[in-house]
Amino acid sequence: MELVTVFRSFSPAEAQLIRSRLDAADIPAEVMNELAALSVDGYSMAAGGVLVQVPENYAAEARALIEAGDNSPESETSGNSET
Repeated sequence: MELVTVFRSFSPAEAQLIRSRLDAADIPAEVMNELAALSVDGYSMAAGGVLVQVPENYAAEARALIEAGDNSPESETSGNSET
């Protein structure tokens, strides 16, 4: 089972949040390079970021879920409130 990268970040917390969302959707996911990024300053950038990887057969579903979350109304902030 080959793992493919579906998300890359320089923030271990952001990568864990994405992994958590995938896990909640029953998509197995792993966070790679997290401990090294937390242990060594600059490692995350040198290693190409903290990676969220899933099995290849889940990649399209995982990417769709991540993109849907990026476009959700909850991710947009505005100062307007409805009355």
